[in-house]
Amino acid sequence: MNIIGDDINLSLCCIYGLIDCGDGLIGDGGDEGGGLVSTEREESSMAEPSEGSTDIEKLYEYGERLNEAADKSQNLKDYEGIIEAAGGTVKAKQLAAQLIPKFFKYFPTLAVQALDHHFNLCEDEELGVRVQAIRGLPQFCKDTPEYLSKIVDVLGQLLLAGENVERDAVHKALISLLRQDVQTSLTVLFKLVGSTEEPSTDESIREKIICFIKDKVFPLKAELLKPQEQMERHITDLVKKSLQDVTAAEFKMFMDFLRSLSLFKDTAPVERVQELVEIIEGQADLDAEFDVSDGDHIDRLISCLRMALPLFTRGASSSKFLNYLNKQIIPIFDKLPEERKVDLLKNLAECSHYVTPQDARQLLPSVVQLLKKHMIRRKIEEINFTFVECLLYTFHHLANKIPNATNSLCGYKIVTGQPSDRLGEDFSEQNKEFIERLNTIEDLTRAMMKKLTQGMAEHNKAMAAAKTDEEKNHIVGKTQKQNATTCLRTCNNILAMTQPLHSKSPSFIGDSKINLSWKEASRPSIPSPAAVAGTKRAGPNNTGTYATKRGRGGGIVQNQLVHKAMEGVYDGGRAAGGRGGWRGRGRGRGRGRGWGYY
Repeated sequence: MNIIGDDINLSLCCIYGLIDCGDGLIGDGGDEGGGLVSTEREESSMAEPSEGSTDIEKLYEYGERLNEAADKSQNLKDYEGIIEAAGGTVKAKQLAAQLIPKFFKYFPTLAVQALDHHFNLCEDEELGVRVQAIRGLPQFCKDTPEYLSKIVDVLGQLLLAGENVERDAVHKALISLLRQDVQTSLTVLFKLVGSTEEPSTDESIREKIICFIKDKVFPLKAELLKPQEQMERHITDLVKKSLQDVTAAEFKMFMDFLRSLSLFKDTAPVERVQELVEIIEGQADLDAEFDVSDGDHIDRLISCLRMALPLFTRGASSSKFLNYLNKQIIPIFDKLPEERKVDLLKNLAECSHYVTPQDARQLLPSVVQLLKKHMIRRKIEEINFTFVECLLYTFHHLANKIPNATNSLCGYKIVTGQPSDRLGEDFSEQNKEFIERLNTIEDLTRAMMKKLTQGMAEHNKAMAAAKTDEEKNHIVGKTQKQNATTCLRTCNNILAMTQPLHSKSPSFIGDSKINLSWKEASRPSIPSPAAVAGTKRAGPNNTGTYATKRGRGGGIVQNQLVHKAMEGVYDGGRAAGGRGGWRGRGRGRGRGRGWGYY
């Protein structure tokens, strides 16, 4: 249906100035053409008598008198008549939806009544009435800004509108109010998002508000957030409150937005970067006792640690994360879900670059203990090469900060002149055991490299020999070949990191010399024949670990060799960034939002 009504009524309204014939909301009014309006009103009344025409005629009269009045506040009865017409016919409602906000500022004693009737029009059964009423909402605040909070609140709830034209009207109205008073408007919108102190009362509205903020407000931050520093600080504070109860996707969206603000960009001082880390620490729940059965918490911890890594490179402290890992996570590492262990160790390895000497001294004993557990002494045990790569990398970077701490842990004889050198004590047994583990892991690593190299060669040979697509489909695919290549990088890294550790006073790697296997590499590392000659073979299983017990017999057919070399060779494909689930803040504090592990 037409939003305004039939052509005669539209013509009258346009001539009179009560409505806008174009895209605007309300005409400027004025008394020019008054006589013509009166004539055409009479003709239209005679030509098209219909139910409700009397109400329309009265609305024209009310509007005409109000337009012409020098002191409009004296025409109280006319404005009351306009308000009452909001309960009339569809066309009367549409015209009332424009006249109520047009003259609202002149009748403060009727403000509550006028708003109530207009809000009812915003929820009318007729789409045209709703759209017209929504378009008129910003005008209430033009000269009476004290009602802006209420209007923004109503518009926020109207975001649930199902019709595109209606939802578009809500978006435009909200943007108009944001341009008028961004601070108040944002405060109201974020209140609808909710926090633990003031939770949102309607989950559907909350989700719509967040979508609106993300899609409509954030892209306009350069225009809306003025004065810049003041408004960026205001929206930062609003975001902080809302982050107390969010999903993983919402948290990432808000953090990405905060990082885009001038307050926190690359040139920001360290204390502001630390502010972002503290927000992430709060989301990771680092003040809570860790419960190994709480899968949500470990997912949240890993995701937050990964999110904080770029901030550590900018000088922010990693101490709180590392202390939590040291005291709460590493002691129960074996009890963690298998699919989370490798993600945790990868993040720990990347974080080890940015550890202070004090934190390194606290963390190193736990890392050495875990490293020894995975650098097996007997070749009949199983080994996860990715675990070993992560732990060796972390060990090197921690030991580089406090080299003499390895004297008591690994039996080295590093002299720094400090009492902590403990050179007068005998740690030869520790050194003997550590070197024995290094030798074993090197033998097994070379064995795996030989196996992988043979498997990849057989794969290439088999692919070249395949004549049909069906034959090629029986050969292991591209993804597994890429995993095999990554595992080769893992093995090369292990050998590069174990080699210097055979010295009595080794030099530990503390720079970026080692490119971690899951990071982008310029080109894959392929071992030389000499590096893998004369070693035993190891066989992978489907969990990302490798059985090191030597099998009996040789003579494996071509495809069997290819598949055995490539299936499950790299930690089960569990690279950082896989999918899991944060399912809420846990411990009864949140509303149990659906978290997606990212």
